[in-house]
Amino acid sequence: MIKSSKTAGLPPGQLVHLGEKLTDKSLVELISYNDKEFKEASSGKSNEITEVLSAETVNWINIDGLHNVDLIREVGEHFAVNSLILEDILNPDQRPKVEEYEEHLFFTLKTLNALNTESIIYEQMSFVLGKNYILSFQEKEGDLFEGMRNRLKNDPNSKARKKHADYLFYRFIDTIVDSYFLILENIAERIELLEDEVFVNPTKRTLQKIQQLKKELIFLRKSVYPVREAVSKISKGEYHFIKKETIQYFNDVYDHTIQVIETMETYRDLTTSLMDMYMTSVSNKMNEVMKVLTIIATIFIPLTFIAGIYGMNFEYMPELQWKYGYAGVWGLMLSTLIVMVIYFKRKKWF
Repeated sequence: MIKSSKTAGLPPGQLVHLGEKLTDKSLVELISYNDKEFKEASSGKSNEITEVLSAETVNWINIDGLHNVDLIREVGEHFAVNSLILEDILNPDQRPKVEEYEEHLFFTLKTLNALNTESIIYEQMSFVLGKNYILSFQEKEGDLFEGMRNRLKNDPNSKARKKHADYLFYRFIDTIVDSYFLILENIAERIELLEDEVFVNPTKRTLQKIQQLKKELIFLRKSVYPVREAVSKISKGEYHFIKKETIQYFNDVYDHTIQVIETMETYRDLTTSLMDMYMTSVSNKMNEVMKVLTIIATIFIPLTFIAGIYGMNFEYMPELQWKYGYAGVWGLMLSTLIVMVIYFKRKKWF
């Protein structure tokens, strides 16, 4: 686990929130269901939720606001969650992973959200899977599961209403992994825009955009690769909290993570190519400028030579007393200019 100055010297399992405070509100939400009944509730106090839990239903308890350490501790104590798990939950820089304890299965990963064409918002999401419940922890309100909430509430015949908590856990992971494809679409659009910008008018701002895109792809790589490893462990049936009939669904999630990684690697190569294209485009632009300046300088070299000769202060120069000397010098300079322009055009230098 990544340490910080806040946890330096503290014993393992000490609960300290290591991230930024992303919301002022802390909330505990409950969705309790089976194939016959559905119930939901929310409160700012954990005991008001834990008191209404039912052993006959699947209980999804969602906690918003990781900054509220006391709330996280209360929920953890009620469900006897290992303090090391709670410590990882409070660390938003935690590497995605899966771990099994005696009473729980712990899974943490990143959720991604593209708010616009130039930035991606990252958020830590953690899950604790028990026998008939699943705890989800997120940094702020709002997530990817609103559609799932609506289906659980409005469709009693849905597969999720008839399955156990491990199936709901699968749906969470599958939804998050599928959202990665939307992020990749956003990156693809940004790459296309940058390609046009590099060809038409590359600027320093273009270079900054390419660098930003490279950094985001590196962070995305760090976020997705461990998810593949974690899902692979689950799909191999290494954890007893995942029923055999649910493992097949995790095999599908594993395939999706492979597709995400392959697409991401392709975009990394394209971004590297963008950098090369940018350097080539800037170099070509500079060459064009140097070409024009060189032609201008070359044209004026003989003209300067002629003007220099007739600017010398010698008393006896034949042309100085000639009636048409001034016009003759201008004729010579213009003739030289025309001959050089014709020569450059034949050479296709401009």
